[in-house]
Amino acid sequence: MESKAPLAEVPELLEEVRRGCRYVADQSAFVRIDLERIPGYIAGLSPDTDREAEHEPACHFLGQGESTAAFFLTLDAINFGSGYFPLLRKRTGLSGYFTVASLLRDEYDRNGPLSAASLAEITTDQCLRLFQQDPGQAVVRELMQLFAEALNDLGRCLLQDFAGRFSGLIESAGSSAERLVRQLLAMRYFRDAETYRGMRVPFLKRAQLTAADLALAFHGKGLGRFHDLDRLTIFADNLVPHVLRLDGILRYEESLARRIDDGELIQAGSEEEIEIRACALHAVEQMVEAFGRRGRIVTAVQLDYLLWNRGQQAGYKRAKPRHRTRTVFY
Repeated sequence: MESKAPLAEVPELLEEVRRGCRYVADQSAFVRIDLERIPGYIAGLSPDTDREAEHEPACHFLGQGESTAAFFLTLDAINFGSGYFPLLRKRTGLSGYFTVASLLRDEYDRNGPLSAASLAEITTDQCLRLFQQDPGQAVVRELMQLFAEALNDLGRCLLQDFAGRFSGLIESAGSSAERLVRQLLAMRYFRDAETYRGMRVPFLKRAQLTAADLALAFHGKGLGRFHDLDRLTIFADNLVPHVLRLDGILRYEESLARRIDDGELIQAGSEEEIEIRACALHAVEQMVEAFGRRGRIVTAVQLDYLLWNRGQQAGYKRAKPRHRTRTVFY
């Protein structure tokens, strides 16, 4: 499930993300951005006064210094599987993501952080036990195998390049979120890029989210201090596009909309899947620019948090299904 599109060594990696998504949006056949609605739409958004972004203490390991950094690097290494989540055994009242996060937190509470050495050797069966999944459920076992492979990569990277120190990986970025994103690309399941009509289109959802998660966990200080968080794009997944679709900013071609509404899986790397993610990302970039024209500095990350939180509301979760793709990228 690794991306077939290698990432070039570009001076500004996140600008490459924006450029690729703009290219897709300009040619998109299955998804259209209703640009005329954006000015009115942002008039109803308050990213600077909306619910302040914060981690959920019941599900995240917070306030523990380097152990907190280890938790978020480990969690974001496996922060994927939304296409598998309908079959995941979830904790009562929790989504797939919060189920995984809370079970990892429980492990930290019981036994402390998983070391780089243990991550490098963790198996599918160990992941099944850690995340309390049914070993006889083939699709979920496939996800747990992918989790094990992602954690193996993280552990080996830490052992090989950072003496097993989670903080060493973060410190190597020199307080640059963009540099941390590039460092994470040493691990294959962070290489979130596809090819669309001859052009490489990187999204780098989880690599970017790792920087944002650390910044939030450490309140922008110490291991969470990054001077260029405003360079990040949204974290292109399947929830923000869903919100933008329901809010009328994204328009899906009829057959694609019907397939999603019927619960059909959308193939990873297909034009439809790339267009959904790219158009959502580009639409938010247009919102950032529209806010700027009004004299307000709003970042893509602020809008991502706002739209993601909106997507947690029952009206968004139950109105229509979101698209599902089995991928290691979200």
